[in-house]
Amino acid sequence: MVSAEPRAAGDRHTPVMLRRCMELLTEHLSSDDADAVLIDATLGMGGHTEALLEAHPAATVIGIDRDPQAHRIAGRRLARFGDRFQPVRAVYDSLPRIAEELSPNQQIKGILFDLGVSSLQLDEADRGFAYSYDAPLDMRMNAAEDSEDPTAAELLAEISEDELRRILRAYGEERFAGRIARRIIEQRNVQGLTTTKQLADVVDSAVPAAAKRTGGHPAKRTFQAVRIAVNQELDVLEAALPAACDAVALGGRVAVLSYHSLEDRLTKQAFAQRTTSSAPVGLPVELEEHKPTFRSLTRGAETPAAEETATNPRAASAKLRAAEKIRLTARSTA
Repeated sequence: MVSAEPRAAGDRHTPVMLRRCMELLTEHLSSDDADAVLIDATLGMGGHTEALLEAHPAATVIGIDRDPQAHRIAGRRLARFGDRFQPVRAVYDSLPRIAEELSPNQQIKGILFDLGVSSLQLDEADRGFAYSYDAPLDMRMNAAEDSEDPTAAELLAEISEDELRRILRAYGEERFAGRIARRIIEQRNVQGLTTTKQLADVVDSAVPAAAKRTGGHPAKRTFQAVRIAVNQELDVLEAALPAACDAVALGGRVAVLSYHSLEDRLTKQAFAQRTTSSAPVGLPVELEEHKPTFRSLTRGAETPAAEETATNPRAASAKLRAAEKIRLTARSTA
């Protein structure tokens, strides 16, 4: 398949909940705030970053992404902003180091996470993320030549049945994890698994016919689980969320767009630790060190309007949470 990369980024991807993300991340900023640094921790094709740079002509945006293809596309899209856009090829759990290196004397006023697999990765057949294409079973978000990350095919070639069952249950919430894991190992031992079609067909053969009548493609949860395992997505997120909360300045904000319950659960827990008092139950007076350091900006998780999901189906599962730092502690970097 010919790469779609030459197409304009704006034609290929519509940023999810863009207006609400902009509001939450920047309503506390003045238009001429020259010290403002914002971090797009999941740059992708640069849609959210472009909107931030356009709305705040004095601000700088650091764009983090592990995918070199995303950097090529976003770099062309954002070249007109000069050094106000600072790209960094890295995984976003490196956020504290990146912030210290690129903005040691400036305050980080907002951090955005737009989680999960990007439109770019899904649309490029040879990246191996989608069960709708027959392609090499890759699924790496960092698929550069210098990447040492194992591909999905390499992971499935080595994994034990017990560990695969655990991954399918934990990361895919797959109720037929045992059947699917057993069938994958059988297929691997007979013929190997090297393409997305082979994996999708194996999963399809393992899922009972009655269970395939609803819920979409039977391989959906397996592909999600394997992708998360290949890229260590939840481990990275679990480390990155508290790091972002520590890095943001007083009055700064952290916003997270998630697309499945595992990501949203980690986000909810990370924010809850900062927005609730740590005082022991029954303590008559709340001491300063027990007071919340953040306040929630969303009531629970916000979801896209029906109009948005109608025009952008990939927004359908999105959940948005955001919080603002209201108090500094000794561990705060700001």
